[in-house]
Amino acid sequence: MQSEGRSGVSAEKQSRYPTLAELRAKAQPIEVRTRKNAEHWTAQLYLRHFSIYFTMLLVRTRISANGVTGMMIVAGWCIAAALLIPGIWGAVLAVVFSQVQMYIDCCDGEVARWRGTSGAKGVFLDKVGHYTTEGLVAFALGARAVGEWSNLATDPGGTYPYLLAGSMLASLVLLNKALNDMVHVSRAFNGLDKLADSQSATALNPGFTAKLKRAARFVPFHRIYHSVELSLLALLSSIVTAVAVPLGAAPLVGERWLVLILVPLCLLSVIGHFMSIMASKRLS
Repeated sequence: MQSEGRSGVSAEKQSRYPTLAELRAKAQPIEVRTRKNAEHWTAQLYLRHFSIYFTMLLVRTRISANGVTGMMIVAGWCIAAALLIPGIWGAVLAVVFSQVQMYIDCCDGEVARWRGTSGAKGVFLDKVGHYTTEGLVAFALGARAVGEWSNLATDPGGTYPYLLAGSMLASLVLLNKALNDMVHVSRAFNGLDKLADSQSATALNPGFTAKLKRAARFVPFHRIYHSVELSLLALLSSIVTAVAVPLGAAPLVGERWLVLILVPLCLLSVIGHFMSIMASKRLS
């Protein structure tokens, strides 16, 4: 009995205090790091190299993987809140929070894989986090283009269009994200296997749509609607404003042109995304 008790304590200690190699092998398997769509480029490029160290700290605590996802959600909402701060420093803060969000987003799955607690609830919370974050960030870009909230009362004709543009952008961003989940729902309802997150699974059938997709690779504007990219664009627009206004440009010129340009681009992305789904084998 004593040996069994010691064995249980030893196993628990090993689970709470893994070596870096043990944690990396189980929490960052090759199939995770080579995912085509689920893995953001920031994770592939640098975040996964550092996320394992924070994960090592997290597995030594009692926080659950879902609790870590909750931290990711809060960080995502902070991106949108930061964009409501006027000027370049609000955009800088948004960029920082976007990196924090994606960093924690790497860690929640790593904690779940190490503890063997992956499940539908975690996937659901992850979806809630990304949907709400990217919708709020898109809307915040429109609110940012308004400037002071008092402008809505003093100059409604000149400011409400930007708030409307932000609302339209948020709706299109959410629709674009939802199209991917509609594919999975449609497959599940028809008894099809889970769609693999690979290049071959989403390859298009030869034809006009495939040619359009190949052309879009040279100007990949369809990939800029994540929180990281939107916050970087917000920072760029703030820099444009900071440079252009002293030269005689209108106030908030960068922020306003940004949201007006993003709306039609996102609409094109939604249309192209729909066409690529219908022209592929994802629904068969």
